[in-house]
Amino acid sequence: MKTILLAVAIAFAVTAIIGSPVIHWLRKMKFGQKILEIGPKWHMNKQNIPTMGGFMFMIGIAVSMLIMGILTGQWKGGAHATGNFFAVLLIALAYGLVGMVDDWAKIKKKQNAGLSAGQKLLLQVVVAAVFLSLLRLTGSLSDGIWIPGTNMIFRLPWMVYLVFAIVAVVGCDNAVNLTDGIDGLAASVTLPVAIFFAAVGYCLNAPSIMAFAGALAGALAGFLIYNFNPAKVFMGDTGSLFLGGAVAGLAFACDMPLILLPIGLIYICETLSVILQVSYFKATHGKRLFKMAPIHHHFEMCGWSERKIVGVFTLITIVMCILAWLLIWLPR
Repeated sequence: MKTILLAVAIAFAVTAIIGSPVIHWLRKMKFGQKILEIGPKWHMNKQNIPTMGGFMFMIGIAVSMLIMGILTGQWKGGAHATGNFFAVLLIALAYGLVGMVDDWAKIKKKQNAGLSAGQKLLLQVVVAAVFLSLLRLTGSLSDGIWIPGTNMIFRLPWMVYLVFAIVAVVGCDNAVNLTDGIDGLAASVTLPVAIFFAAVGYCLNAPSIMAFAGALAGALAGFLIYNFNPAKVFMGDTGSLFLGGAVAGLAFACDMPLILLPIGLIYICETLSVILQVSYFKATHGKRLFKMAPIHHHFEMCGWSERKIVGVFTLITIVMCILAWLLIWLPR
């Protein structure tokens, strides 16, 4: 318990302290967000608010993990748990790097379009394949899929499992990216998810996983000081892809990928709203199912404030995390 509390405190403090200097630097470098003209008209006043702020919580997490490693000498919980931790950190950082390249391309082009969809997808698939293979080689990942709420495990041939896992990781990463559309939404929704995985790591006796998830929660809380409405900085794809990688990585490191379904309900709804909107638009030759997609924009168009959307979506995630917790431990 001391491990997780210290990890949370360090990550929060570092992120909160470096926030103002990072925002000042981003402004000096003219790393401003470009707003799509097809988005809500009132979002245009957010034009040129600094983006790529995801660096703030990435640095907070990195410093927290470094200090924790120095203080403890080595991560407790054995090589298995330590290997999981480094694998999760690597996939999160790799996806953060993909996001950074995308953000940099947007800034260079001075428009809200960076890497092409194909380029981004290819990089995401490669990162996911490397991450999953690393877990497999270290014996951290089984070939079975546990069904939450039961004691049932479906065994699959490794290549079939790998395809399923890549789709799950890449899907989660993009879903979190889509959720980052209004002030504080992605960070607020991911905060209870991080706390959930910290609790799971504690119960699984995996202190390194617990500490990483705790640091993630602390860093997000520190980031929200600057990102909550009205936002002074946006996380950009740098931050949202990092978060997606971290969430998916934690689920697979704990060997319970399907737990992403309940805890990631908001991510899933955001993604489905886009898929349904596009499909309905094409099928009806121009009609729309929602006023705007992703679905958080639909609620904006219905008159909900950004703070109300963030509050409701976060509350739903908290409830789903509690449900997921029950699904994990009740069958046991």
